[in-house]
Amino acid sequence: MTVKAEERREEGGREDSLSREDWRRLLLLGVPTFGMALSITAVSTYGPVVARGFDASTIAIGLIIGGEGVMALWIPLVAGSRSDRLRTSLGGRLPFVLAGTPVMVVCLALLGRVGSIGAMAIVVGLFFAGYFVAYEPYRALYPDLLREQVASRAQSVQAGWRGLGTVTALAGGGALLAVAEFLPFAVFALLLALSVGAFVWLLLRGGYRDSIADERGEAPPAHRVFGHVLELLREHPALRGYLFANALWELSLGALKTFVVLYVTAGLGYGLGSASLIIGGVAVVVLLGALLSGAVADRFGRLRVTETALWIYGVTLLIPGLFTAPPAILVGMPFIALGGGTLMSLPYSLLIPLMPETEHGVLTGLYSLSRGLGVMLGPLLAGVAIKVSAPLLASTDGYAATWFVSGGAILLSIPLLRSMRDSGEDRRELRRD
Repeated sequence: MTVKAEERREEGGREDSLSREDWRRLLLLGVPTFGMALSITAVSTYGPVVARGFDASTIAIGLIIGGEGVMALWIPLVAGSRSDRLRTSLGGRLPFVLAGTPVMVVCLALLGRVGSIGAMAIVVGLFFAGYFVAYEPYRALYPDLLREQVASRAQSVQAGWRGLGTVTALAGGGALLAVAEFLPFAVFALLLALSVGAFVWLLLRGGYRDSIADERGEAPPAHRVFGHVLELLREHPALRGYLFANALWELSLGALKTFVVLYVTAGLGYGLGSASLIIGGVAVVVLLGALLSGAVADRFGRLRVTETALWIYGVTLLIPGLFTAPPAILVGMPFIALGGGTLMSLPYSLLIPLMPETEHGVLTGLYSLSRGLGVMLGPLLAGVAIKVSAPLLASTDGYAATWFVSGGAILLSIPLLRSMRDSGEDRRELRRD
């Protein structure tokens, strides 16, 4: 096999079809994604609306929602590593899912009842902690249970579940919030508990107990995880490129998720009900993009498809910042939505070919470390940009600055993606380690 052919194969240019068992596992694995996406979207998108009711500044809102990134800097690495080593009758991953989910459910239900910005900060911080304890070991079940040949399509199916959860939260959250402040958070907490509970029950009843309890080798203990990750980053340019590129993608998404509702309501003057319909409609296109991108990436290569999407996405993200006329925004929105769907689907599949078999949990934690950097900085940078630019962007009360932060991060990531494409030998070395 030639080097270029091998690189295409490694990038995902395979034609292996999904078997019935693949589909069964994909659909099962996607169930918790719906509940988790629903809940974290409610916190990061409608939490700022609650905070604005306490007269919180955009910088304060950015700091609170950016707390997700602070938690992602360390909890995923520890939880992912420990799930590689833990041996129980439920395997190494499920105990973390069962520990983190109740924390998320309780905090989500409380979010609509908080009476001050300080109480909200505590509840949101605990929610994010529970989220990462549960989510990273859960996500490591993907490489545990699925073949690498279907990695992109697997992430597309998961992105479909995530998109469904996101659409539900965006379209329903505003309408429920208009009825009562506690209502969306209480309803979504119940849906989260049901989705994770159904997943655990089906996984154990479906004959997968042996698969999730398989020996996966010895990952480094928790106190050595950070040093081990730094060593991997130092030795492998492909991982470094991925770390910073994914951080910029998450910075872009974090900025947008935090302030898009306030952009539509406070900036453009729409009510919460109308904002839910507008954002929900865009989210449907995001879902379509997520579902389509995996199959396209498996056909033409993950890196190639991602780079093309980044150019289109980055440029069109600037349109709502430059123009407030509805026709101009409507022209850009389908491309923004499709680009957002691609970034919802493909980033984790770019990491899977770099994973040694014994370190799925550790490198899933690396994925969330890169997410944490972006999620921490995105809301904060956007909040500062809104505050500073308010006099210059008075027609939207400064909220249009969000789009410049988001689009700029996407365009800055493109050279990093190219460095990943040029490091095929490094990818092969990682797989041998």
